[in-house]
Amino acid sequence: MKAIMVMFDSLNRHMLPPYGCDWVHAPNFQRLADKTVTFDNAYAGSLPCMPARRDLHTGRYNFLHRSWGPLEPFDHSMPEILKNNGVYTHLVSDHQHYWEDGGATYHTRYSSWESFRGQEGDPWKGHVKDPDLPETEVPEMKEFPLFRQDVINREYYKEEEQHPQAMTFQAGLEFIDKNKDEDQWFLQLETFDPHEPFTSYKKYKELYPHEYDGKQFDWPPYYFVREGEETVEHGKYEYAALLSMCDHYLGKVLDMMDENDMWEDTMLIVNTDHGYLLGEHGWWSKAIMPVYQEIAHIPMFMWDPRYKEEGQRNEEIVQLIDIAPTLLDFFDVEIPKEMTGSPIGDLFKEEKKNTAKDAALFGFHGGHVNIVDKNYVYMRGPVLPQNKPLYEYTLMPTHMRQMFSVNELTDIELEDRFSFTRRAKVMKMEAGRGFVNPFQYGSKLYDIVNDPGQHNEIEDAEVEQKLIKKMAEIMRKHEAPEEQYERLGIPKEGDISIDDLQDQHQQMKQAAKIEVLESYSWTKSAQNKVRALLNTTPEKERANILKKLEHFVQNSFNEEIDGGLIHSFVEQTFEKKEKDKLLYFINLAGRTH
Repeated sequence: MKAIMVMFDSLNRHMLPPYGCDWVHAPNFQRLADKTVTFDNAYAGSLPCMPARRDLHTGRYNFLHRSWGPLEPFDHSMPEILKNNGVYTHLVSDHQHYWEDGGATYHTRYSSWESFRGQEGDPWKGHVKDPDLPETEVPEMKEFPLFRQDVINREYYKEEEQHPQAMTFQAGLEFIDKNKDEDQWFLQLETFDPHEPFTSYKKYKELYPHEYDGKQFDWPPYYFVREGEETVEHGKYEYAALLSMCDHYLGKVLDMMDENDMWEDTMLIVNTDHGYLLGEHGWWSKAIMPVYQEIAHIPMFMWDPRYKEEGQRNEEIVQLIDIAPTLLDFFDVEIPKEMTGSPIGDLFKEEKKNTAKDAALFGFHGGHVNIVDKNYVYMRGPVLPQNKPLYEYTLMPTHMRQMFSVNELTDIELEDRFSFTRRAKVMKMEAGRGFVNPFQYGSKLYDIVNDPGQHNEIEDAEVEQKLIKKMAEIMRKHEAPEEQYERLGIPKEGDISIDDLQDQHQQMKQAAKIEVLESYSWTKSAQNKVRALLNTTPEKERANILKKLEHFVQNSFNEEIDGGLIHSFVEQTFEKKEKDKLLYFINLAGRTH
């Protein structure tokens, strides 16, 4: 038996023909759906890139205990387990985060691996002299080191066959061709695309003719939408062009499986880590806003030669944590008890269909803990503005591109209460402040059957109560730290009463108040902006900033303190370099949807 997993990054379900999109040119994704099972309720788990891949390896959620980081010494790694049980495993990828501090333990779990450089400002080609930077619709891009490096890197793949995605697929196809007559192997063919920047070529861009007179815009910011409608539409077309390039190379894999009659003995999984916002809900990207359906509700396709279900749709909830047990089960390798995911193949067995999930969690470490069933999505935020208590649990103290600082390591404790660490003690340390505090958005409930686009929040205390109870049940299964229940204000066992929920909502409104200028009326946006301002300045300077703010407001003759007033305060109070940073963060914090 053989298995191939083709993995994309930031692949949007709602942009694919099998999921109802009628304008994106992706015939091979439709061809894939016609041959496989299409999952209609596939969801992300831990976000973003490397947390998702830890889910993929370990078969359990990362985000309840840890932010972005490597595999841990105690982690079970599916490719390594296969390798140790006589299944050859090979990774081919251009996903640059594998080669950074925060991802450096993943690729070495495979029997062999091959990488290609140059995506998203990967520090690849060395140019001492600054390149000529193009004008873009995102003014701050010129100050962004990754953008400078990306301009350099693009000089080295002006032709499509030089592009990292093209080279990745070519290497994957080479592995398949070389080993198609061998048995017992797993190939993970993984491309960074269609992740931003949306670098593609003329033949793909020409699939989407449109008028556009603006500056370069193929790398949207991790920010809310400030661009005009024409620019937003152009950004969508740039994404679509790159998606069509992904579709082209996916077709080559399908061709090779057809030509070599591999459908008889080869499992095929096509998936992604998460989706991406292209202006929906007024946002770009996937990191600093509530995790809307465009991000969390992902595409997934699977062909299992044992059951030969072809051209079918499946309504059961599946996630990346199910991939590891799926592949171990396929190769008849024992699934470790620490894995909480389930073999997807069981869904094709009539007698085991009652083992399907009735709900699943997803989220970022320190963000909302989100729960989805087949009717609702509930985003549970912290009950206090400080978003505490919150800790990291790790033996591998690295962030995305650097190690933890010495200051972060000065107050560590050793923790040994988690069974999944297999008796290893782990470091417990206070988590750093997240990019944006989820408290500002509050908890959100959506009816995804009648409102799949999540345009209207609903209030239904009984549904909220039911989902909180289910959330706690899944958190217990994953040994969520005690403080996560405290941070979210939910009981670990039993129910939260309707009265307690309503009291909690009132207490959160009270906790959101800024304790200065209390005789004024504050908008929620203004409260969030001031909180972000204080969080991004040294503690010893905060009292002085609040005094300046009081003086500014009292001289403004406004009866209400709104977001615009706080913006003006920062504009007029701080020097340019500090001001630009503060405006970036307070404007993010001022977004309340």
